[in-house]
Amino acid sequence: MKESFIMSYLYNGSQIRVMHPVHSISVNKQSVAFADKQGRQNTKFANANEAKQFVKWLVNT
Repeated sequence: MKESFIMSYLYNGSQIRVMHPVHSISVNKQSVAFADKQGRQNTKFANANEAKQFVKWLVNT
């Protein structure tokens, strides 16, 4: 059984809370949608590079 834990990502002064484990991730240019234990969330970033950095953090935490 996998344990769940909450991590936070700070972006432009806003906190994106992620409750691991993450079940799915979808990326479209600067938008990232992911599903975790809290449900589905969609976040839009200023550019594709910032979205890529978030996905990298999401996958590696």
